[in-house]
Amino acid sequence: MGLFALNPYTIFARIIVLFTSMPVHECAHGWVAHKLGDDTAYYQGRIDLNPLAHLDPIGSLLLVFTGFGWARPVPVQPRNFNRKITMRGGMALTSFAGPAANVLLALVLMVLLKLVALGAFVSGGLNVPVQIIFQILSMMVSINVSLAVFNLLPIPPLDGYNILSYFLPPKWEYKIAQYRQYIFYGLLAVMLFTNLLSYPLMWLASWIYRLLDFMTGWIDLLGNLL
Repeated sequence: MGLFALNPYTIFARIIVLFTSMPVHECAHGWVAHKLGDDTAYYQGRIDLNPLAHLDPIGSLLLVFTGFGWARPVPVQPRNFNRKITMRGGMALTSFAGPAANVLLALVLMVLLKLVALGAFVSGGLNVPVQIIFQILSMMVSINVSLAVFNLLPIPPLDGYNILSYFLPPKWEYKIAQYRQYIFYGLLAVMLFTNLLSYPLMWLASWIYRLLDFMTGWIDLLGNLL
């Protein structure tokens, strides 16, 4: 999705994602950390689906106008994790929870999308309101998958890096941490002004989309029977 893609339905879908998917993503981080023994997010009111508890002004604007963005990171203190898991393992699980929540939400939205299509088929066709709903749901599925894929990039401070760091030697992790701010600004520039990451991101997103399509295939079979 381009920087100036201002199709009204696209913008509307992104705004809905901003107020639903971003809080779900961050809340998932906090919930998993809480279950692992760290109550930092809990006491700061971050295990909450209220968008105001999570939204970042710059990340929100970028999501609406470019299709990718971020919320305020949920605070996690690995030292508070219970002894059943290592600090690095706990961080990996906590980080994975956010993208996983977006994929699960995309699955729910795809079910709704296919049910809308099925209902339209049974009733004899897509009228204009149903077409709009169908288009918005379709974009919401796509954006949620894209958010999950973007956050899985193994680049700090994204979730994918915290997952990758579980497998890295500590000295490498320490070295990368020294430059994480510069790495992030570099990533932002690459995403905004080049297509360098477009192919790998689109490939992974399409793979996830096909998986979700397969998991909701029972709706397609139902439609074939009607």
